[in-house]
Amino acid sequence: MSESPPILALKDVRKAFGAVRALQDVSLELWGGEIHALAGENGAGKSTLVKTLAGVHRPDEGQVLLDGRPVEFHGPGDAQHAGVAVIYQEPTLFPDLSVAENIFMGRQPRSRFGRIDRRVLRAETAKLFVRLGVALDPDRPARGLSIADQQIVEIAKAISRDARVLIMDEPTAALSGNEVARLFTVARTLRDQGCALLFISHRLEEIFDLCRRVTTLRDGRYISTELLDGLTADDLVQRMVGRELDTLYPKQETTIGETVLKVSRLTREGVFTDVSFEVRSGEIVALAGLVGAGRSEVARAIFGIDRYDAGTVEVGTVRLAGGSPTTAMSAGLALVPEDRRQQGLVMEGSIERNIGLTQLRSLRRGPVISRKIERDRAADWAIRLQLKYARLSDAVGVLSGGNQQKVVLAKWLSTEPSVLIIDEPTRGIDVGTKSEVHRLLSELAGQGLAVLMISSDLPEVLGMADRVLVMHEGRLTAEIPRDQATEETVMAAATGQTRQEAA
Repeated sequence: MSESPPILALKDVRKAFGAVRALQDVSLELWGGEIHALAGENGAGKSTLVKTLAGVHRPDEGQVLLDGRPVEFHGPGDAQHAGVAVIYQEPTLFPDLSVAENIFMGRQPRSRFGRIDRRVLRAETAKLFVRLGVALDPDRPARGLSIADQQIVEIAKAISRDARVLIMDEPTAALSGNEVARLFTVARTLRDQGCALLFISHRLEEIFDLCRRVTTLRDGRYISTELLDGLTADDLVQRMVGRELDTLYPKQETTIGETVLKVSRLTREGVFTDVSFEVRSGEIVALAGLVGAGRSEVARAIFGIDRYDAGTVEVGTVRLAGGSPTTAMSAGLALVPEDRRQQGLVMEGSIERNIGLTQLRSLRRGPVISRKIERDRAADWAIRLQLKYARLSDAVGVLSGGNQQKVVLAKWLSTEPSVLIIDEPTRGIDVGTKSEVHRLLSELAGQGLAVLMISSDLPEVLGMADRVLVMHEGRLTAEIPRDQATEETVMAAATGQTRQEAA
């Protein structure tokens, strides 16, 4: 590395919250002109480290170093003043202000009469976008911007404050492939201009594509910092989880039984058209396609959340009435939604209460819910799904993303469904927990459950599915058996290049 010190560093930092040791003797160096990855499972301490760099937390022990000199950040304002900026997965802009106004909020250029100089405001914003190599209209309102464009605005805001360190915390989780490519181009541009970047992602392929070095945390402890060149994904996984993963996609051979879910010519005007397929007991069927293809909308219609205009849904011998989730549940359907935080959980509610939400009637003893039965059932599911928690009475919001997903699964599996529809089962989940979720899905299929899995993760689709259904612009364009499913065949169908009938 250069003879000059790193722009920002942590040295032997410790941070605890009560009895929980979030960081233990953690060190990290961020150098100008380099993109550095931070890897680790959920709960490894990544968020605490980021908040320490950003001035939200102060270390209990150890040092934060700026240009080689110890510094104390007494709040996020101190970190921003020192040139440290965090770009989060979901930015928070003022929706009714323009892009330019958001970037220079509180620092608007003024005319000699004290009024905001909008000509200079637009010109300075345009210069920032030229520097980043992106085309955005400074006068466009923030309302309606995509997540990707909002992130670009946040990056422009950071460099307008002369940020030298950019921390990108799971920035690609909600982005399409093209949006990810643009974000990476911007990141490389800033790297080449001398900025230090810290990149956090559960997607290992992104880490290898973008970064030069990686620091790995496990259970709040520093494990290693090493060059990615010469490192394999398996090497990195082993450092993250502390053990060998037998396989990330532990697909069991199962006996495929009778049709359990039958969807016939399902149509919702302007959303999806003429969708027909079947899912059999013991089978994992993947519904693949690009973002916006209509996959989640089909799942919501099947479960009765959204009404459809034509077609039928049958579970076993029961034809469902559209628009009734209660009827769908009674027939044996369960739906784990894509957005577990907004649609799958009551974040302020306890773990035990969230698990019991689908079974409130059976938990009643007279006019009240039996807390003992509720807790006993939750404890049983916590053991079965290997849930990691302190107390079942804790709010589900304190759990890691992977454990939140397990709570949603427990909530729905407790209904003993015959069909499980699961939308993006491992989005935002670390690699160790991802393997556990895959193993659970495979075991459930082995026990005869019919699984409809919606996923944007192509390796997950290929690794777990017995059949792959592909959607493009609201229509099914292919049904591909496992032994014929490849990245090429799935992507061809997802982009509308081919139409393939069931084998």
